[in-house]
Amino acid sequence: MTEVRVEKRFRHSRERVFDAFVDPLTVGQWLFRTPEGDLERADYDARAGGEFAIFERRGEMLARHFGRFIEVERPVRVIFDFWVDEAPEDPTRVTVTFAPEGDGCVVTLSHDLAPGWAAYAERTAAGWTMILDNLARVVAPD
Repeated sequence: MTEVRVEKRFRHSRERVFDAFVDPLTVGQWLFRTPEGDLERADYDARAGGEFAIFERRGEMLARHFGRFIEVERPVRVIFDFWVDEAPEDPTRVTVTFAPEGDGCVVTLSHDLAPGWAAYAERTAAGWTMILDNLARVVAPD
């Protein structure tokens, strides 16, 4: 396994950030969103055993992301198995923790990549960083 780990500090409480992370009404604004993409589908059932499907049109390509929630413990942690349409038989584990820090919190996201995806570690870290930046805009809109 190759672990990809990213952190982001938020100036808001972990409860507020956690609630934004699990909110099915706003997930389409931040999860797997790219500046050039157009959201086509955002199904999100953030509870243990629940699943998600996020589809974004990126030019001619349809990026399809899927997951199944393993653990959702407010406001501490979310764990889910994740896969893209290219590898539904090979899900990977993502763990997101929300730790208080001063008046805000730190979100740490750890993604355990399967050996076949190790070459994508840097790209994966960049993607998760962009996603957490998107989440920050949802938590604190301008």
